[in-house]
Amino acid sequence: MTEQNQTTMINAETLAAWLQAGEADLYDVREALEFEAARIPGSTLVPLSTFDPGAIDTSSPRKLVFHCKSGVRCGMATEIMRATGFAGPIFRLEGGILAWHAEGGNIQPGNA
Repeated sequence: MTEQNQTTMINAETLAAWLQAGEADLYDVREALEFEAARIPGSTLVPLSTFDPGAIDTSSPRKLVFHCKSGVRCGMATEIMRATGFAGPIFRLEGGILAWHAEGGNIQPGNA
């Protein structure tokens, strides 16, 4: 059983496996221009500057994963989610999209 308010860092390999298996909802908290330049396929843009916890599907049975450029902003998004009362597990991509790309993860242009 997963503990309440648990936040776990995951690596690119774990995220890739979860995405391939359809086990994760991935939210990109970078800004629209960053997302347009490069994104992880399957990610949904929810910029930190206008972060709305209501845009996050907390009813999904899949794992909730946040990512950003290097791993800082996704921590801020996690704090916002917790402040609104969300107590479920949250996963953060360690090293963000930079680590994803360095580990050979697919990057593609996005549409905001």
